[in-house]
Parts: sequence; structure tokens; C-alpha cells
Amino acid sequence: MSMKENSVKKYVVRLSGEEREQLETLIGKGKSPARRQLKARILLKSDVSPDGPGWSDSRIIGALDCSASMVSRVRQQLVEEGLEAVLRRKPRATPGVARIFDGEKEAKLIALACSKPPKGRARWTLRLLEKKVVELAIVDRASDSTIGRVLKKTFSSPIAASNGSSRRRPTARS
Repeated sequence: MSMKENSVKKYVVRLSGEEREQLETLIGKGKSPARRQLKARILLKSDVSPDGPGWSDSRIIGALDCSASMVSRVRQQLVEEGLEAVLRRKPRATPGVARIFDGEKEAKLIALACSKPPKGRARWTLRLLEKKVVELAIVDRASDSTIGRVLKKTFSSPIAASNGSSRRRPTARS
């Protein structure tokens, strides 16, 4: 490989002996996630230090079956943020789907579920609760499965109480 090819790259990987050993150990164990192992392999192959092979991006892409952007992003992240940042998983800034029920809305739902059921009904059903929380403007929309999931987290689930599998602790009145 020529030195000219390395000088054109904006982010050049130069690993220390300790970093190389850490990456080789990570790959050797085979216990880490596949993406982490791929990143480790990319770094080892693109290392231009005296101990590294200094492969070109096209050779790495062919050997490891990854994209050119993946190789360049890994090199860039190593140079800008360090080895630990490359190997650790970046947490999401926002959850995948926004929560419908926050603490306050959840409390209102639980209070509603524990209240007296509508006239002509023996108990609250998930569908009745679904309609009532929208009617009372607690939330804009909610499915019965969402209502059930929220209530399942509590000890006041009307479903659990109806089939005798409630996790509520018995009181002196029971």
C-alpha cells in the first residue's frame, strides 16, 4: 500500500499496542455483538501503525462485506471520540415511540379504573376505559391493549382482580 493513499484520508487510524490487543481480544472471545466485532475488525485492518496492515478502504469493504460509509464513520469516530466511543453503543436521544401515559395520566387512569363502573355495568372493561379516557380528555387516543399494559404494571388491574390472580396484598377487610 502506498503512503499517498493514506495521506489523502482525512481520518487516519493509528492504534497503540494496547488498543490493538484490546480489539484482538474482543474479536477472539466472540462474545460481543456482531456490530461491535465488525467495528473492531475495521479498525484493525485500517491501522497504519507499524504493527497494522494498513488496508485500503476498498480492500476492507471487500473482505468484511460492509459499506464504505461504515468504514469511514468508524475511522472518523475513532479519531474524534476515541476507541471506547466506537465500541460502546450510542443510546437513543428519544424513545422509539412517545409514551401515551406519563405519570399524571397514568394516575388518572388508575383512579378511573378503581372508581365505580358506569351504570348498568358490573365492572370496567378495557374498551370502556379506552373510551372514557378519551371522553375525559386524559389522552387524545389510546387502545385497549395500551390501557391493559398500563394497568398491568399496577396492583389495581381490573382484569387481574376479576380472574382472581391479583397481586394485591390481602388487607384486614378481606
